[in-house]
Amino acid sequence: MSLRRPSLAELRAIANKLNMSFSNQELENYLELMEGNFQAYDQLDQMDECVPELKYPRSSIFWPSPQENPLNSWYVKSEIKGSSSGKLNKKSVVLKDNISVAGVPMMNGASTLRGYTPNIDATIVTRILDASGIILGKANCEYFCLSGGSHTCANGPIHNPWRKGFIAGGSSSGCSVIVSSREADMAIGCDQGGSIRIPSSFCGTYGMKPTFGLVPYTGIMPIEATLDYTGPITNNVFDNALLLEVIAGFDDLDPRQRNPLTEIYSQSLNQDIQKLRIGTLREGFLLENMEPDVAKKVSEAAERLKKLGATIEEVSIPEHISAMAIWTPIILEGLQMQMMHGNATGFNWKGFYDTNLLLEHANWRKHADDLSPTLKLSMLVGEYSLQNFSGYYYAKAQNLSRILTEAYNHAFNHYDLLLMPTLPIKAKPIPPKDSPLSLVIQRAFEMISNTAPFNVTGHPAMTIPCGLSDGLPIGMMLVAPKWKESSIYTAAYNFEQSGDWRSF
Repeated sequence: MSLRRPSLAELRAIANKLNMSFSNQELENYLELMEGNFQAYDQLDQMDECVPELKYPRSSIFWPSPQENPLNSWYVKSEIKGSSSGKLNKKSVVLKDNISVAGVPMMNGASTLRGYTPNIDATIVTRILDASGIILGKANCEYFCLSGGSHTCANGPIHNPWRKGFIAGGSSSGCSVIVSSREADMAIGCDQGGSIRIPSSFCGTYGMKPTFGLVPYTGIMPIEATLDYTGPITNNVFDNALLLEVIAGFDDLDPRQRNPLTEIYSQSLNQDIQKLRIGTLREGFLLENMEPDVAKKVSEAAERLKKLGATIEEVSIPEHISAMAIWTPIILEGLQMQMMHGNATGFNWKGFYDTNLLLEHANWRKHADDLSPTLKLSMLVGEYSLQNFSGYYYAKAQNLSRILTEAYNHAFNHYDLLLMPTLPIKAKPIPPKDSPLSLVIQRAFEMISNTAPFNVTGHPAMTIPCGLSDGLPIGMMLVAPKWKESSIYTAAYNFEQSGDWRSF
C-alpha cells in the first residue's frame, strides 16, 4: 500500500494551521519536494509490524449474562491458562479492561472503543501466565479510567458488593468487586490518581500502587505516562505480595522504568513490626470532606499497629494540602496530549507502540459527543490551558513535583511509613440517570485528595481494610519510601493477622 499524497488544497490547509503563508507556486514546489519523504513512508508500509510473541492459547471467551453478572463487574470472561507450574499455582486473575490480552475484547469502559480486540498480551499478562496464573477475563472500568466513582462506564454502573446501588469506586471498579465477591483470587488494576486504592477501600480489598516504574505498563492503555501505575488487588496480604513479585521487574519496552529494585515481597510478611516507625500524617486526616467515622476507624487502626509493637507518632507535611494543585495540571494537560491528541500513544519516547490501539482509539473524534462527562470536563480544562498557556502549567507542576517528593522524603528520614485514611468518605449512592451534571462530577472526584499526591511523587501506597461503618468498608493507607513495598507488607500483614478487620 502506498501513502495517499495530499492535494494542494489539503497542503494549504495544513500550512494555514501552522501559521505559514505560501503562494500557489511555492506550495507546488514544496509538494514536489515532499515526494522523497513520502516514498520512505511507502517503504515503511511494506514492512512487517514488530509485536511481542504470544506464548499461550486463548479459549472460552464470552460475555456473561446479567444473571451471571449481577453487580455489572465483568466485561468479558475467558479462561487462559499459562504454565503448568509457577508461583501463582493456578490462582485466578481478572484484569482491568484497559490491559491488552490478545484475542480478548477490550473497551476500557468507553463506547468509542467498543468492538476493539487487541493483538498483543501486555507484559504483565505474560508474566502472570508464566507464573501459572489463570486469566478469567476483563473487569468493567470507568470510561477511559476518568472517575473515582463507578458510574461512568459505558456498560452501566458497577455496584458495590457490600451495598448494591452504591459506588464501588474507580476507575478499577470491577476488579475490586470481583475480588471482594470471591469470583477471582486476584486482580490487576491501574492507578493514575487512586484507581487501585479507591475501589479497594470502598470494597474492602487490599490494593497496592507500587513505586513508579516497578511494574511495566507495556500493553496497557495509558492516561499520562508520568502518572501511570499498575498493581495488585487481592483479598489478603500474602496474595498481594505474591502477585507483585510476579509482575514487578524491568521490561525494556517501557520507558517509565529506570533500574527498578525488586524484592521477594512474600518474605517480608513475617518481619518484626517493632522495628517500624510510622508517622500518622496530620494533613491526611484534615480534608474538608473527612467523615468523622472514617477518621476514627483509621485512628483506631493506628493504635492497633502501636499495640502490635510499631512506633506511632503524628507528623505534619504541609505540602500535602497543596499536592492536588500539582497533580491537576499534569493529569488534565497530560491526558489531553497523550491519551486524546496522541491517540493513547503520544510521541517522543522509546518503547512498544501499540499501533492497532492507536488507530482504533483515534476514532474518538467521530464520536466525541459520546464521551463521558468526566472525560469531557477533563479535556475542556486541559485543552483550554494548552491553547492559552502553551503547557506552562503542566511544566511548572512537573517541576514542583520534585519539591513535593522531597517533602515526603524528608519525613521518610524519620519514619518507615506514613499512615492516613485512604479516602475521606465511605461509598456513596450511585447517581441516578437523571442526576445533574454537578453530582456526576462530584461523585467521580470527591475522594482523591489523599491518593493522587503519591501518583505525582512515585511513592508506593497501599490501602488496607481496617473496619466497617454503617456496613461499608473503610481503608487505611500506608505509604513508603520508593522501592520499600516490603515495609508496607510487613505492617499490613501484622495488622491483618491481628484479627478480622470486619469486626474492628
